[in-house]
Amino acid sequence: MQYDQMDMDSEINAALDTIAEFSTQFDEENGIPFNVVYKTEPSESESKILEQALRQWCNLNDWDRRMFKTFRNVIKYGDQPFIRDPETWELMYVNPQDVLKVVVNESEGKKPEQYIMKNLDLNLQNKTATEPLEHNNTFSGGSNAGAFASMEGRSYGATSNSGGSGMEEQEFAVNNEHMMHVAMTEGMDVNWPFGTSILDPIFKTYKQKELLEDAIIIYRVQRAPERRVFYVDVGNMPPHKAMGFVERVKNEIHQRRIPNKTGGGQNVMDAQYNPLSIMEDYFFAQTAEGRGSKVDVLPGGQNLGEIDDLRFFTNKMLRALRVPSSYLPTGPEDGSSSYNDGRVGTAFIQEFRFTKYCQRLQNMIQPTFDKEFKLFLRNRGFQIESSLFDLRFIEPQSFSQYREIEIDNARAGVFNQVDGSEYLSRRFILKKYLGLSEDEILDNESQWLEENPDASGSNAGGGGAGLSSVGVRPDLDSGDDFDLNTDDDLEDDADALDTGESPISGDDADTETGDET
Repeated sequence: MQYDQMDMDSEINAALDTIAEFSTQFDEENGIPFNVVYKTEPSESESKILEQALRQWCNLNDWDRRMFKTFRNVIKYGDQPFIRDPETWELMYVNPQDVLKVVVNESEGKKPEQYIMKNLDLNLQNKTATEPLEHNNTFSGGSNAGAFASMEGRSYGATSNSGGSGMEEQEFAVNNEHMMHVAMTEGMDVNWPFGTSILDPIFKTYKQKELLEDAIIIYRVQRAPERRVFYVDVGNMPPHKAMGFVERVKNEIHQRRIPNKTGGGQNVMDAQYNPLSIMEDYFFAQTAEGRGSKVDVLPGGQNLGEIDDLRFFTNKMLRALRVPSSYLPTGPEDGSSSYNDGRVGTAFIQEFRFTKYCQRLQNMIQPTFDKEFKLFLRNRGFQIESSLFDLRFIEPQSFSQYREIEIDNARAGVFNQVDGSEYLSRRFILKKYLGLSEDEILDNESQWLEENPDASGSNAGGGGAGLSSVGVRPDLDSGDDFDLNTDDDLEDDADALDTGESPISGDDADTETGDET
């Protein structure tokens, strides 16, 4: 109930929506919020089976429609249970308020065994097991509840009275093998096996902000209007007569006389409050010396537009939720600011940290969906090793690509500056200032040759892309282009070796030893 009350705050509501939107991205091709990450190289049949099974599982549970709300409830409450239909393998939403208690086995490391819940109301169309709206804590044992209890195979026999109203609230127990429990936990906190909401750390700040908002509203309502101060001249009257005279003047100002007829037919004058008296003029007698009554205006509250203290607590609360200030404007000047893609400055640091925060939330939640999908595969008879792959969420909106673009731009600028230096090798420049590896350099050279088959000879002398590594190199003695050996040249060389002659003549032969090379 406290989390629901906090969710009614506009800033917290927008922050939860922002976190859930970033963390539940969908694939552009098939609209699935998951992707399969292989640990080892799969076969073609295995990859096709997993792709079809994942699409079938997501369509069965409507994850394209329900994933946003599911993720939002998990980070809001810390826990989100689902009841699994053992026949169709559909996951039915369970309102966390309807889970009364969970029976855990302490001897097996707090392993949940049964979930005790109420208000069972099966809705196959919306895939809900309990009423998602608020209810009056009563349960009518209708046909749907009985069918669902019999489908689960066991019902909880204990009943409890609801507030002494004479009506009984029926409770049901669902075994753990029919439940999927998504929890915000890593197993290293005191709430395990249950989760912790991300709203817990900001509860104190939220209460301070709420009290400050109430105080600001009360102050503005009371002190906003102007007031009039009446200085009534009482002369030398004694105190008890002076107060009576002041009351008479006040009544004369704030009341008006209306003639009225009584039951006996007599005419009398009735006095009633006149709300328009503040709009009228006031007339007071004054002596010759200038003494007399007067009216002054008491101004309203000052600095009614100053909300820096409220903005401080709002920003403090948003910083605790890791939401960048550029995503949730907190001031009148922020709403008119231009769009910033977050590539430079402090905004990039905030958004980069926010992306990492969303990834941490995904890492805590996705093991449950991974386990559920692998159980679905086993239930449908797919013989695929569970250790072959992991099911993960789509990566949230990341600005790492912008970082790579900025690095590439900086490298390209430095490369252009040192490209014409005669003291640096071109291959060294490609490695040092463009960050290319040996394989990337070879790929670049081979692709350049494919795109420029005619220009390979003229650009082989180091002025192009460094083509010597692919066999195109200049003849250092003559300065002419070195031609690759053709098939006829290779046959002549082979005949020369068979006859004992040297295939290399002239200056190229080894004249010192006479050996044939």
